[in-house]
Amino acid sequence: MDLDISSMMMILFILFMIVGIWKVYVFLPNKILDDDDKTQEAIYELRRLMLKIINKKKGQVNNQELFLAISEDEDFDSKLFWRFNQNRLNQLLKQYFIENPHAKSIEDIYKDNT
Repeated sequence: MDLDISSMMMILFILFMIVGIWKVYVFLPNKILDDDDKTQEAIYELRRLMLKIINKKKGQVNNQELFLAISEDEDFDSKLFWRFNQNRLNQLLKQYFIENPHAKSIEDIYKDNT
């Protein structure tokens, strides 16, 4: 079987392209990680905790105090939410305000949930 140089180059190109695609596929995440706090369930849990603390404090809490209270709550899973910080709380609050445009502050959130 006599193969010219262009046929050999094409075969090698296709072979290396398949190997390259396979190597990229191997490194793509294929399953949900145990500490992935961006899933819908994790976001729901953080939001539930946020509302629980706001109701417990009767809406008389600022962002920093709310962050500390959530972090210290017995239901807070520090293994799952190891990346939870003040910025993440601000994102949760903004998302709540977007979904409930009449709420403008933490006190409004408390009034909505009582």
